[in-house]
Amino acid sequence: MNISIVTVGKLKEKYLKQGIDEYLKRLSSYAKVEIIELPDEKAPETLSETEMQQIKDKEGERILAKISPDAHVIALAIQGKMKSSEELAEGLDKLATYGKSKITFVIGGSLGLSDAVMKRADESLSFSKMTFPHQLMRLILVEQIYRAFRINRGEPYHK
Repeated sequence: MNISIVTVGKLKEKYLKQGIDEYLKRLSSYAKVEIIELPDEKAPETLSETEMQQIKDKEGERILAKISPDAHVIALAIQGKMKSSEELAEGLDKLATYGKSKITFVIGGSLGLSDAVMKRADESLSFSKMTFPHQLMRLILVEQIYRAFRINRGEPYHK
């Protein structure tokens, strides 16, 4: 399985990089996982609705340019469907069973995802009703992908 994580914004925190690298290393025996980091739009602290939409649209264009036409796209969004780890594992397993070998997860910038990206998404996933920094979501996502592979293979993993 080929998994891409398309994400907006540069990861600066060393501890997050170390955690992500650890899970990518663990995942390498299960799937090919690639993180595609895109620059975020520079924006002042206070924005009008129009300016926010313009920023999301620009970031969205860059995101869409990195998504393979045959990929199954899962957008991370607060308004997405919440799943348990077991449900995520089952969903990834079903995708593999039905020949979807390319999966792209999308993590937007601080303002979220554009309408165009949400329309392209085959599903949207929420990890919580809470708001998390998009950099932290990378670590949470790669850990959950790793956990899903362990669950699907019947391998032990802490609960």
